[in-house]
Amino acid sequence: MTIRSRSVWITCVLLLLWGFTGTGVAGQNFRSLVGDVQIGPAPKAGTTLKLPYITWGGDMATFYANGGLATQKGTLFDKQGLKLQLTPGDDFIQQVRDYLTGKTPFLRGTLRMMGMASEVINADSRTQGMVILQMTWSAGDHMVVRAGIKNAADLKGKTIVLQAGGPHVGMLDDILHAARLTWKDIRVVWAKDLTGSPDSPAEMFRARNDIDACFAITPDMIGLNGGLHNIGSGAEGTVKGARVLVSTAELSRSIADVYVCRKDFFDANRELVTQLVAGYLKACEEVLDLKRQYETKGSAPYMQLLKLTQQIYGKEVIPTLEEDAHGLLSDCTFVGHPGNVAFFTQPDNLHGFEKLHASALDLAVNQGYAQTRKKFLPSEMNWNAAAFMNYLTKTGVVKGERFRGEAVRKEIEALASGGALDDRTIVAFTISFEPNQMAFEAADYRTEYDRVIEMADKFGNAAVAIRGHSDPTKTILDMVKAGMAKGILKRSGASGNYHYALKGKPLDLTQTQAVTRMIMAGEFDGVSESNPRETMQAALNLSKKRAEAVRDSIITYARAKGMHFDASQVQSAGAGISEPFIAKPASMAQARQNMRVEFRLLRVTAEAVKKSDFDF
Repeated sequence: MTIRSRSVWITCVLLLLWGFTGTGVAGQNFRSLVGDVQIGPAPKAGTTLKLPYITWGGDMATFYANGGLATQKGTLFDKQGLKLQLTPGDDFIQQVRDYLTGKTPFLRGTLRMMGMASEVINADSRTQGMVILQMTWSAGDHMVVRAGIKNAADLKGKTIVLQAGGPHVGMLDDILHAARLTWKDIRVVWAKDLTGSPDSPAEMFRARNDIDACFAITPDMIGLNGGLHNIGSGAEGTVKGARVLVSTAELSRSIADVYVCRKDFFDANRELVTQLVAGYLKACEEVLDLKRQYETKGSAPYMQLLKLTQQIYGKEVIPTLEEDAHGLLSDCTFVGHPGNVAFFTQPDNLHGFEKLHASALDLAVNQGYAQTRKKFLPSEMNWNAAAFMNYLTKTGVVKGERFRGEAVRKEIEALASGGALDDRTIVAFTISFEPNQMAFEAADYRTEYDRVIEMADKFGNAAVAIRGHSDPTKTILDMVKAGMAKGILKRSGASGNYHYALKGKPLDLTQTQAVTRMIMAGEFDGVSESNPRETMQAALNLSKKRAEAVRDSIITYARAKGMHFDASQVQSAGAGISEPFIAKPASMAQARQNMRVEFRLLRVTAEAVKKSDFDF
């Protein structure tokens, strides 16, 4: 959500749902908000159908397909035989009331929004919701943290402020899950507004030092820390030390925008609903082509769409065409026909309907919006029907590698050498290995491998670095032997409490960076039987091989389970002895703590990610 329009929708809609400030649980049972509503019959085919829209880039394809609020002659929806009246849906409670009473057979929102209303929507077999279409994935939301919070695991025990009931509730749920934390591990402060007031998360974060993290849309994030990869300096209104820990720029499969249809209407009008879905997907294809033309050489039809968008939402929401209207569309990722096929039909899709639907219902119950889990139905579209395959042009898009592997590797190396790896890390954890171990079978590391696969899927635009680490004991022993043999290193004290001096100056063997620099500089070369530089290089080589072996094992494991796993997203590297847990182990037990392979979920620059029309 990079522009004010998305925030206007959330603020206007969700304040009605969850106008709540303070600590504790924000959920209010949705049924009490909707009130006593009489279920009405679904609209009849042949009449003008009301189709709700919200303030979001994915709805611009709906505007394009319809030609305006009323279906225009010659438009995609008109050619499909549809007669629609687009209606504002930013009041989600009223949307649900209209849906239940039969004023419209459709609902528009995010899947988690639908989950919060699930107990009301799905209580009656006539109004049970069928999720007929995934439109987009949402992007542009951010979790900003204070200095001292290095990764998501550090959120334990911290105070986090977010708007009550907004999309950031689900985003926080995803972040906690990735870090293996629960809502009980944090303290939540609920803000009334999303943005633009003292009772919004960004302003509360700015005003209260007891708040450790907040959720913010892009303009507020820039005000807090200066940009996606910046750290607040304290100047120009920024908060000193503040930075983005997680963004939906990386957590790209958290917020799914969907359309829902009443079951009774779908059963009576399956062909009509298919035509609606096909028309929308065709609009996505054409809008993306026009957007590409606009960005390269200009496009009059695309400018017309931007003007139509401004006309529908109003200049208060969309002040400018080039920045706000174009930015609104650029801030969402369409899924297209291939994405809907993957979403609804692939059973092992970790970001498919079944997984996200279950997550949405769990969140609704756990946060108090619903008392019981009332399920939605998945789309019953025949995605291979002629209505799609003979009409759409991008049905054959194949999911390829999303990352530029070499660029990711170079970025990981640059971050590690520059000491900035922690600043880009979202989640980190390790596995251990035995001395001389080179095989990493999935049977021995199943839990950790499943975690890596799940993280990589949810954080579709983040990279996973697999880094091997070695114990420095052998290198240190060879260094001591070589130094004493050359006469440049002196040792005093007793075993277990030795002190060392190099060329008359005290030498602290626990200072790993200084020690490795001296070894690389050749200070201890020249003793054939003890060559610490060769030993250190051998440790680095082994760490690289172990990281590669783990990467290969995870890829094999994922594919054996029938999952799509993007190998380009996961890159291996060796750290050697450069980052030990214990710099100078005194026992084998301590040495084993250094013998590990580390997984880091990393925020990478946009240059490392390949552009594509659809994400699925």
